[in-house]
Amino acid sequence: MARDFQTFLKQLEAAGELKRIAVEVDPFLEMGAIADRVSKAPGGGKALLFENPKGLSIPVLMNAYGSYQRMAMALGVEKQARGLDAIADRIEKLIQEAMPKPGLGFFDKLAKLPMLAEVGNWMPKTVRKGICQEIVLRGDDIKLSKLPVLTTWPEDGGPFITFGLSHTLNKDTGHRNMGLYRLQVFDDRTLGFHTQLHHDGARNRHGYGEDEKMPVAVSFGGDPNLTYCATAPLPPFLSELMFAGFLRSEGIEMVKCVSHDLEVPADSEIVIEGYVNPRELRREGPFGDHTGYYSLADDYPVLHVEAITMRKNPVFPATIVGRPPQEDAYLGLATERIFLPLLRMVLPEIRDMHLPAAGGFHNLVIVSLKKEYPGHAQKVMNAIWGTGQIMFSKCVVVVDEDIDPHDMNEVLFRITSNVDPRRDLLFTDGPLDVLDHSSDRFAFGGKLGIDATRKNKPFDNFKREWPKDLVFPEDLLARIETRWKDYGL
Repeated sequence: MARDFQTFLKQLEAAGELKRIAVEVDPFLEMGAIADRVSKAPGGGKALLFENPKGLSIPVLMNAYGSYQRMAMALGVEKQARGLDAIADRIEKLIQEAMPKPGLGFFDKLAKLPMLAEVGNWMPKTVRKGICQEIVLRGDDIKLSKLPVLTTWPEDGGPFITFGLSHTLNKDTGHRNMGLYRLQVFDDRTLGFHTQLHHDGARNRHGYGEDEKMPVAVSFGGDPNLTYCATAPLPPFLSELMFAGFLRSEGIEMVKCVSHDLEVPADSEIVIEGYVNPRELRREGPFGDHTGYYSLADDYPVLHVEAITMRKNPVFPATIVGRPPQEDAYLGLATERIFLPLLRMVLPEIRDMHLPAAGGFHNLVIVSLKKEYPGHAQKVMNAIWGTGQIMFSKCVVVVDEDIDPHDMNEVLFRITSNVDPRRDLLFTDGPLDVLDHSSDRFAFGGKLGIDATRKNKPFDNFKREWPKDLVFPEDLLARIETRWKDYGL
């Protein structure tokens, strides 16, 4: 498992997963258009190292997480038979160890997890020096224009940092947050700090007074699992850095910033340090987003840069988001597989889950269910709309436990054959992602649940006979399989 970003690059190259591009490429639109085309190739294409950004000296890495293989490599499970599901297995085992007694409530079970002896090994470790501070730029030496920040879509409000990990601290609780927030470059010393309404980064800044400065650090690279962890929908007691330690079974080494007391991963490629005055807002955007549309311009806090530090010969990670599928589809796939056990803590009747990339991760959730009583599918829909970040889901589809939610042909067949629209559609209202443009209210709107299960249980009270599925006997299928070559097909 790679412990730092440049080791990860070497592993990608050794595995044939990295393409070096030596010719000059412009960070303004050209890099984004190339990455967009490559990321939409079957299997996600290759990771792209642009070695010669136009007018700049720092190479740019894109599409680093844009395949199942590279996602598994980043999380250290590429050599395990179950791949990303192996992480879910570890989480499920921890949950079982934390709740040996039956009858514990959901929050009681969660509260016991940090008490396990193993958890201490995951905690971040403070060190005195880090390679991220081999070069320190302060005062007039700070120039964000020297970083190869991309403009990815023609109508973007400017260049945007897209793979920077923003570190903040909750003033009241001391809880660290590391989030993957976009940052618009306004000029050489200021950035737009895009912390949306529901983000921990936004909650943290609300704890500061009108004239107080909230310290912020933005790190790039480091352990390749950090970027994923910054996107993960974690329970409240588990910080992103602690989860990164869980994934690698060893705490992340952290070093104190040069301009304030926040800590950042010591082996980061680059770190931007500064502060936000929570009451100082500036118009940010528009931005070509993972929704496939431009998110509209709005007012967000300004991040004032006080220092830039970096290792010698750094690499600048970047991504393009837009109409799926793109690189972030594989970050979403990892969340789908890894956090299924946590969803089962709330809903043990769920057998599997799928978050299709075309749904932008939170617009469509498909779950398979062991249906046991009247209204069971509707109970699951409402529970999903009340659980963590999955509450943003606009549409929840429920199928029977023997249906594979990843098989979209099968799911669509069940929707069109098992659903009576008047009976099986559930409409409600609730929170939406801030970036959702379809609702006529900000961050709030309608939701749809679809019960695509068979109505063949006595409690379904279906008045007519429910027909059987068309299936061949297993022994016949096995016999055909052994004789397939004999048929000359």
